[in-house]
Amino acid sequence: MKLLRRHFLHLAAGAVVLPAVSRIARGQAGLPQSRIGTRLMTLGTGAGPVPAPHQAKSSNLVTVNGTRYLVDAGDGAARRLAKARVDVRDVATIFITHHHDDHTAGLGPLMSAAWDQNSTRPINVYGPPPTEALVKAIVQVFKINAEIRIADGGVSVPIAQVFFGHDVGTGLVYQDANIKVIAVENTHYQFHSGVNVGKHKSYAYRFEAPDRVIVFTGDTGPSDAVTELAKGADLLVTPTSSFKERMQLLIETGRWQAMTPAQQEGILTQAKRNITLEDIGRMAARANVRTVVLSHSNLRADSGPAWVAEVKQHFSGQVLVAKDLMEF
Repeated sequence: MKLLRRHFLHLAAGAVVLPAVSRIARGQAGLPQSRIGTRLMTLGTGAGPVPAPHQAKSSNLVTVNGTRYLVDAGDGAARRLAKARVDVRDVATIFITHHHDDHTAGLGPLMSAAWDQNSTRPINVYGPPPTEALVKAIVQVFKINAEIRIADGGVSVPIAQVFFGHDVGTGLVYQDANIKVIAVENTHYQFHSGVNVGKHKSYAYRFEAPDRVIVFTGDTGPSDAVTELAKGADLLVTPTSSFKERMQLLIETGRWQAMTPAQQEGILTQAKRNITLEDIGRMAARANVRTVVLSHSNLRADSGPAWVAEVKQHFSGQVLVAKDLMEF
């Protein structure tokens, strides 16, 4: 925590988090965000490593009183910031939930784009180990480009003096004048076996601002720790998958019947590590959140209403389906 304290900006002494009324998603792309209050933009809502033509991978922009914070940086994050007319140099604090590449592959291009435009203030990336090693590796990848651009003129600060990665544990991981960020470990990696047991960590984050509380579950299965973290949140942002829909598709195509018992067991195990729509509804109800935002999916165009209905079987609050560049 000593390292973290050096990076806290103007600690908010004695701040009390007040309840707030959830806003309805505006659903409009590329709008300038208000400099007053707390807003969420789902920059990228795609799931999995396979590129999609019209959907960026997981990335979320939280803006509190004009200050930008990024949660995950999947492929396309920098392009989505440009589409939203957000200067990439304004994003100085980034949080990574876990190190699957659909949550991190856009971090390098984002960092390089900020540096190419003469960003000289420190940009800090926080996340589970090995976030520090990840940032150092990205700096090495772009070191050749940085040396050439310095030689070209116009850029003078070495790239390694701008970007810093921080391995954080759970509990309070960040605080400044705008927000307090709390992390818990979720269950995304709990089914690892052999030498990988306990090696990798996956986090959920709670952002507490004066006017709103936003919780990002990260990729997870059912988790009591995440449910506790989400208590009273205004927005609960979750990955989305329909196990029923997937099973129906596997059976209809004959793929399930053609699988060996071991393969079928693998599919069932995957379902346990990825939260289902029913799980989301139960979690949201237990946590008494106000609004659920379904994101991080490969949603078919006709699936949205059915997915919302499945969550609402267990949760009476508002359920919204996120698309890239939606504002909440």
